[in-house]
Amino acid sequence: MAKKKTQAKYFDPLARRPEEKRAIRRGGHVSAKVVTRFSTQLATLQEAGLPIVRSLKILEGQLRPGRMKMIAGAVAEDVEGGASLSEAMAKHPAAFDNLYVQMVRAGEAGGMLDKVLRRVADFKEKAEKLRTQIKGAITYPIFVILFALGVIFFITTVVVPQFEKIFRDLGSDELPRATQLLLGLSNFLQKHWYVVLAIPVLVYLVFKMVRRSARGQLATDRWSLRLPRLGGINRKNKIARVGRTLGTLIASGVPLLDALEITRNGVGNRVIEQALDKVKSAVREGEGIAEPMGETRQFDDMVVNMVAVGEETGELDRMLLRVADTYEYEVDIEVAGLVRLLEPLLIILVGGIVGFILFAVFLPLLEIIKKLGASG
Repeated sequence: MAKKKTQAKYFDPLARRPEEKRAIRRGGHVSAKVVTRFSTQLATLQEAGLPIVRSLKILEGQLRPGRMKMIAGAVAEDVEGGASLSEAMAKHPAAFDNLYVQMVRAGEAGGMLDKVLRRVADFKEKAEKLRTQIKGAITYPIFVILFALGVIFFITTVVVPQFEKIFRDLGSDELPRATQLLLGLSNFLQKHWYVVLAIPVLVYLVFKMVRRSARGQLATDRWSLRLPRLGGINRKNKIARVGRTLGTLIASGVPLLDALEITRNGVGNRVIEQALDKVKSAVREGEGIAEPMGETRQFDDMVVNMVAVGEETGELDRMLLRVADTYEYEVDIEVAGLVRLLEPLLIILVGGIVGFILFAVFLPLLEIIKKLGASG
């Protein structure tokens, strides 16, 4: 009896079409972490010499059920049907943004798709690492503040009213000013607690409304770069993003004007966007990058000088990536320093509030005890 030939089976994207196609078209978000992991694995498979369709099917089989799995299958199907990888990825902006697609397209045109995919993966990994570091550093003080506010809210709305009953039962005529202030705050929170919750929601909604207009976006973005301490961190973070994005695009073979446009669209700050528009206009007229960068006054002298050296030596991409490395390191250091500064300030603030509550509560009790002792 002849043995049947066995073939390696991979996840077949054609087996799950109509409903998943509708799910992909409905839109949605794919987390940066998932896209980063996908990019790293795809780059590794391509460096190993596997055909692109096989690589995509392997990754689809490994991905957990979800939007990214469906997108990977759809991309594999399109590439198997004759589309280029960049064309297939361009259909799914939820996972692959314009920067990603342009880099892949340049890699395909230059015959170095595996190298470009590795650059994309490295770019995504470093961007995700910086984002995680900033998010992790901010999470701790926010958690402490929310916890402290919750404890203070509980004390003023549950514990303090009990003491108010004690004061009334013991016949305290005139309470100290601090106690009167605390009791007034307690009564207000008990009756109008929803106002306290509504204030941050209202501030957020007003901020979103302001951000809807171009003038509002420009004003808030300019303000975010001028904040004490935080403004410097934000500016360095934006400069690092410009250097990382522009350097990676140039190294991948994307034309300079296209690279500037993609970088401009991904920087996330209208002030920096306007500066890059001026740089792009100067480059279109035949100038270099360094001089118009300096004229915008949005980039530090060190950045301008490093870019100038990169233009002179023909290593602009390496210099931009070095700028990104330097500023990402500085952002990491400054964020860690800010957290170390916030820790004692939060302790002092919370301790001061709790101390005031204890003082306001126990001061009248001490006076009542003294009166009872004197009368006895």
